[in-house]
Amino acid sequence: MKNSTSRFSDRVDNYIKYRPDYPTQVLETLKTNCGLSSDSLIADIGSGTGISTRLFLDNQNTVYAIEPNAEMRQAAENFFKDNPHFHSVNATAEETHLPGDLFDFVIAGQAFHWFDQKQAKLEFQRILKPQSWVVLLWNERKVDTTLFLVAYEKMLLDFATDYKEVNHTQISHEDFARFFDPHPLHTHTLPNSQTFDFESLKGRLLSSSYCPNEGQPGYEPMMKRLQDIFEEHQTEGSVLFEYDTTLYFGHLK
Repeated sequence: MKNSTSRFSDRVDNYIKYRPDYPTQVLETLKTNCGLSSDSLIADIGSGTGISTRLFLDNQNTVYAIEPNAEMRQAAENFFKDNPHFHSVNATAEETHLPGDLFDFVIAGQAFHWFDQKQAKLEFQRILKPQSWVVLLWNERKVDTTLFLVAYEKMLLDFATDYKEVNHTQISHEDFARFFDPHPLHTHTLPNSQTFDFESLKGRLLSSSYCPNEGQPGYEPMMKRLQDIFEEHQTEGSVLFEYDTTLYFGHLK
C-alpha cells in the first residue's frame, strides 16, 4: 500500500480542480450548534490543497493549515498566499507543532482516516481550549442512487488498485463515536453534488489515489470503461455525482 503522506503527490492538479467542496451550510450548522464565529481560531488538520481551509477563510476565520504532503501544502500556499488569516504548517495530525490550549475548533476532512487516531486525539486535546470542538467533515459519494453511480462504483472495484483497503467509507459511525468517547457524538448531514462533462469526470477519477494513473498498468482499460459509462449515462453531455456531506462533531476535553 502507498505511503499515506506521499500517495497524493502526483494527483494535486486533479485534486484541486475536481474534488468536491463542502457546502456553505456547514458554516451555518456550526454557528447554530457549536457557536462558530468569525473570531473562532481554526486548526485544519490534514488540510491538503485547502478545500476545507477555504470554507473557514471565507468566514473570516484565522486558520492554521496542517499538512505533511509537500505538493498539496504548496498548492494551498500558492492559492492563499495573499490571505493574512492563512497560516501553513508542515506537520502531522499526531504532532502539529501548534501551541496548547489555544484553538476553538479542530477541523479534519477525510484525511482523518489516515491518522493514528489514538495519537491524534491526544494532540487535539492538547491544542484545544476546554469545551472547544472537533469537527470531521465527510463527503461520502453515493454509490447506488442512479445507474451511473452504480456503474462507476463497479468500475472502481474492477480497476482501482487498493480501493477496498483505503476507501474512507470503511470508517463506521461506531469508529467516530469511539474517537469522541466519553463525550457524545453529534452528526448532521447535508446534500452535496458535482456535475461533470467527460474531461472533468476523468479528472475526478484520477484525483483518487487508488486509481492507476497515466502510464500505469490498468490505466487504458479503466479509461475505456469510464468513456463507455459516461456515454451510456450522460444527459446533455454531463453526469451527476451525488454526495452526503456529514459532520461528525463533539468535544474531546
